Amino acid sequence: MLELLIQYLLNFLEAPLTNVGLSPVAVLRGAELFIIVAITVFGAFFTRRLILVLSERATRTQHRWDDAILESLQGPARLVVWAVGLTFAAERAAVGLDVAALFSPLRSALVIGIITWAVIRFMNRIQQRILEDAADKVDVTTVEALGRLLRITVLITAGLIILQTLGFSVSGVLAFGGLGGIAVGFAAKDLLSNFFGGLMIFLDRPFGVGDWIRSPDRNIEGTVEQLGWRLTTIRTFDKRPLYIPNATFLSISVENPSRMSHRRISETIGVRYADAAQLPQIVADVRAMLETHPEIDATQTLMVHFNTFGPSSLDFFVYCFTKTTAWTEFHRVKEAVLFEINAIIARHGAEIAFPTQTLHVQVEADQGQASGTSIGSA
Repeated sequence: MLELLIQYLLNFLEAPLTNVGLSPVAVLRGAELFIIVAITVFGAFFTRRLILVLSERATRTQHRWDDAILESLQGPARLVVWAVGLTFAAERAAVGLDVAALFSPLRSALVIGIITWAVIRFMNRIQQRILEDAADKVDVTTVEALGRLLRITVLITAGLIILQTLGFSVSGVLAFGGLGGIAVGFAAKDLLSNFFGGLMIFLDRPFGVGDWIRSPDRNIEGTVEQLGWRLTTIRTFDKRPLYIPNATFLSISVENPSRMSHRRISETIGVRYADAAQLPQIVADVRAMLETHPEIDATQTLMVHFNTFGPSSLDFFVYCFTKTTAWTEFHRVKEAVLFEINAIIARHGAEIAFPTQTLHVQVEADQGQASGTSIGSA
């Protein structure tokens, strides 16, 4: 019907326009392009205002999903209007040319790409909202891994649809990918090994973001800051970033102190040989103190026993576990326990021994008789 209307207008305006030296087709084509561009500009403005109004109303609701949807659509919605409008204008301007048939699939590909962009923006905002609202209830590593997998799936699917829209055979592309995958695998084996190393970290979850890890096989120790598909970023205790390829974790053992249930106190304490009579009661009092200490877990292994006759002391050992696993809090508890042990020893009139040596010197008298002299030195 539009073509009949254009043809009628051409017939109606052919004589007047010819008299002034203008082509009716050119005039109508220009008017058509002007109308398309004007509609595009108005549509983009109206879309922007509509999303702003809806976003303002969405902020008043208790649901946060509608906010995420509208935030994701703010840029892509206007871009869709511009892409459709400008490609229509270019298509009308190129009528009769060899490139006119290219604009329709190009327009479809642009729309698919913009929709993909909006979906990925929505996924990013949903992931961010989940981490903000339930940071203590969900595993950060799992949420980030699922987010990456979903984004990769959306990108691959959108890419295949765009190729199909542009006229490429998807089956041929997949077949080429299967053959080319072998060559790519040999050329990028390190990249692939890092990728699968990252995948194993996401699946096995030996550690996550925020965990303190260390490896006895490598000089690796610090707090995990980011888990990527190729690299894991660790912040060492001197605040330097350490970037480790994920393939490294496939061949080394990793210790995760952040997941320990308790922290251990293991100390050996010696008293003087002169205080041997007080030692049984000292050991009993230290054991009783630890069993009733509010910050020592008495349900775990707790031992206080006389252990050995040392070179200059009678040694007993203390072995117990604190309830806290925080490193700074553990040292505060350990300090308090050691001070209390020192106080118990002092209450029994004993002292903590320090290394001493006793030197015996044989001195012969003029009559050939020997006398022994004992000299003590600290």
